[in-house]
Amino acid sequence: MKVLFLVQKEQRAILDRLYDGVAANCECDLRWLSSDDQRNLRRYFKREVDVERYDRIVFFLRFKQEIRQVGFIRTIPNLVILEHDAYQNYIPCKYTGKFSAHYRKLPWARVISSGYMVSERLRQEGFDAVFVPKGYDQQLLTDQGRERDIELAFVGSTKSVAYSGRKALLDELGQVENLVVTRTKSGEDYCNTLNRIRFFVSADVGMGEYMIKNFEAMACGCVLLAFDQGEAENRALGLEDMHNVVLYDSIPVLQEKLRTLRADPALAERIAANGRELAVSGFSFAQVGRSIVDHMMPPLRPRAPLSAWQRLRLKLGL
Repeated sequence: MKVLFLVQKEQRAILDRLYDGVAANCECDLRWLSSDDQRNLRRYFKREVDVERYDRIVFFLRFKQEIRQVGFIRTIPNLVILEHDAYQNYIPCKYTGKFSAHYRKLPWARVISSGYMVSERLRQEGFDAVFVPKGYDQQLLTDQGRERDIELAFVGSTKSVAYSGRKALLDELGQVENLVVTRTKSGEDYCNTLNRIRFFVSADVGMGEYMIKNFEAMACGCVLLAFDQGEAENRALGLEDMHNVVLYDSIPVLQEKLRTLRADPALAERIAANGRELAVSGFSFAQVGRSIVDHMMPPLRPRAPLSAWQRLRLKLGL
C-alpha cells in the first residue's frame, strides 16, 4: 500500500519513532509540513502532491488548520485522519463538538482515534472511526534500573484549558502528599526524570482516554497511578487495577492505595514490573505504527463525487 503521511514539522512531542513504525509497514511517503504549509493545504497539494499516486493519504496535522480548509479537504481521495486530540470533542473546551462537525463534512474519511470510547462514540454518530491507542518511543524511553529517589511525582503540562481538571487534582493532591510537579526537556532529560520516580501520578481528569504519559511512565518502570477512565477503556488497553496499574477516581482512594503500596514494597514492585511488561509488549511506537497501517488498509467508504464547480476550481488551482 502506497501511503502519503502528512505530519506536523513543528511539534513539541517527539514522534519520529511512531512515523518509523508506520513507514516500516507500508510504502510510506512521509512529509513534514510547516505551519505555513498546513495553513494552505490547497497550495501545498498543487505544488507537491499527485493524489493519484497514493492508496491512502493520511493527515496527522493541526486540527485547527484542518477545520478551516474543509472545502479543499473534501476533494482529497482515500483520506485517513489520525487524531490524538478528538477526546476534546466530548469535554468542555473550545473544541467541544467541533470534531463531530468536521467529520460530518467528511463522512467517507476514516478516523483513527487514540481513545477507545472516543472511537465508539464517533461510530455511534455514524463515522468510520477505529481505535489505535497512544504509545511511547521505545528507543528514547526505557527502564534504566536506577535508584528511584523521587517517591511521588507528575511530569508535564498543566496550563491548557483541556488540562484544567489535571491541574486541580494535582493541586489538591499536593496539599496532602509530598508531590513533585515538574517539567523537563523532551528526550534524555525526560527519560532520566521518569527513572527517578517511584509513583507517577497520571491525572487525566475528565478526558475519557489515557494520555501518552501513562505509557511512557509504565515503560520507564514507574508504578502508574492513573485516574480511572472507565471499564471499557481499561479493558481495551489491558489495564488491571493493582496488577499492572493503580486506578483511582478521587484523592481519598489514591491515598488509601498509596498507603497499601508503601506498606508492601513488593506489591509496588510487581505492579511496576507488570506495567512495564504491558507497555513494552503492546504500546511501543513500533507496534502502534503497525496497528495504524492495519487499520487504514480495509476499504474506505465511497467518497461523494465532486460537483462541477469543485472540479473547475481544482483544475484552475483555486
